Amino acid sequence: MRNAMNIVELAMLNPDYMGFIFYEHSPRFAGELNQAILDMLSPETSSVGVFVNPQMKYIVGTAEHYRFKILQLHGNETPEFCAELKSKYECSIIKAFGIKSEEDFSHVRDYEDVCDYFLFDTKTELYGGSGQKFDHSLLANYKGAKPFFLSGGITVRDLENIRDSRHELCFGIDVNSGFEISPGIKNLEQIKQLLDFFKQTDEQDI
Repeated sequence: MRNAMNIVELAMLNPDYMGFIFYEHSPRFAGELNQAILDMLSPETSSVGVFVNPQMKYIVGTAEHYRFKILQLHGNETPEFCAELKSKYECSIIKAFGIKSEEDFSHVRDYEDVCDYFLFDTKTELYGGSGQKFDHSLLANYKGAKPFFLSGGITVRDLENIRDSRHELCFGIDVNSGFEISPGIKNLEQIKQLLDFFKQTDEQDI
């Protein structure tokens, strides 16, 4: 998110999380945000700072400035970097991993003790945001204990498949290009469909 009006309108739908990307090479780069708008988010919506291979000073400074309590790391950050970040700034860490084969899950083990959540995305040469579909069948190979977010080219057409094949540790889904009008501008009607779909699913489960 980066557009003030789009942020305000989306906030009215009360999503669980709202992400702000601080990676200059991303078409969704947030730039300078209006803190007053972030302060308008309801307690039900957690703001998330998203970074790619940041310098420690930059990520801590940005997180302190915008009062982010959840940080999402999408680059090649090491377990040592994650541990140091937690020692310097009180936060929850979501560490993203590109997954293309069963072998890719072996790389997440070293992060079990220093991250709060994982995020599994389609493995490409980019640091996420490719819009390429994630192969959900790969999740059967995940044997870890850490809950994860699922990403990777998710659209409205994928919701039933995600619901029906949901892994027991799938904590949530991370959507972007499949729910946008243009980079950084969310399609509010599609987001509403998304939220209504899973709300109805939860009610049926109860």
